[in-house]
Order: sequence, then structure tokens, then C-alpha cells
Amino acid sequence: MPNTPATQPSDEAVILAIASGDQGALRVLNQRYGHALAAVAERIVGDRGDAEEVAADVLWQAWRQAVAFDRSRGSVGAWLMMLVRSRAIDRLRARKAREIVREQPLEQIDTPDATAEIHLAERRRVVESALAKLQDNERSVLELAYFSDLSQSAIAERTGLPLGTVKSRIRSALIKMKEGLKGHGD
Repeated sequence: MPNTPATQPSDEAVILAIASGDQGALRVLNQRYGHALAAVAERIVGDRGDAEEVAADVLWQAWRQAVAFDRSRGSVGAWLMMLVRSRAIDRLRARKAREIVREQPLEQIDTPDATAEIHLAERRRVVESALAKLQDNERSVLELAYFSDLSQSAIAERTGLPLGTVKSRIRSALIKMKEGLKGHGD
């Protein structure tokens, strides 16, 4: 990608170059937006280390999804800022969920008896069996929704899938799970 001081490529040209696999173009994108991405992420997550990881994740996502960039929906900068905001909020939610678990006093954690452990193991086996019957693409979006606590739009952003596809896969997975769990009590 030619880059002389007099002819700086436009952001759209940089994205097109990234879409064609030009690693130098990714460096240019990082030079232009890396600090701003980290700053926005830091304002949301409140931690410089996490913010830098979020910014790196966004640049990696831009590398993977550059081909899907649609300038009619906004500028490259706006696209990147939307991605960093979404990723930073996801990081913050995950951190808060971990903190809640860590803060729970040990006195509040009940020790299950043997019967409860057997019941729990059986429930786990039934759920795992139902999950195993899902297609990989259904299972992956369902896991992102429930285990990563992501919204459907966040899943679409993270996976690069259209929102309608994410919604359809989650619905299909839930219907199959319901069928797979029928007759197994609670």
C-alpha cells in the first residue's frame, strides 16, 4: 500500500487493503485509531490493561471483518468506535459477573447432600445430551448468549453474522433444547 506523506490513503482505502490481506494497512489503522480505541474502552471499563486488550480485540475484529465493512452505514471511525464500545461493555459485564461470584460469602454457599449431587449430575447429563444434538452453529450462538451474557446484536457483531441469522439460530436451538429436555422434569 503506497504511503507517502503527500498521499495518505483514506480510511476506506485502508479497510479495502485490510480486506485484501495487507498487514501494513492494519498497522496504518492501528496508528490512526489505536489510541482513540483504547481511550474509549478505558472510559468504559476503567482499567488501562483491559482497555488495551479491548482495543486490540477490535483491531483484530476489523482485520477479520474488513470485507463486510459497509461505508453506506457510516465511516470507518464510527464503525470502530461502535465495535470498541460494544466490546468494552461486554468486558465490563463479564468482570462484574465474576466479582459478584467472588463477593458471595462462604456461609451463603450451601453444601449439597449426596442426593442433590446425584440429581445435579443427572440434570447435567440430560442438558449435555440435548446440547450435543444441536448443530455447531446453533450451539455456538446459544453459548455466547447464555455463558457470555451477550445480547443478540452483540453476538452478531462478534461473529460477523447478520442479526436475523443469530436470532434464527438461537430460536432454533431453544426449540431443539426444549424438545430434548421434554419428559425430564425440571
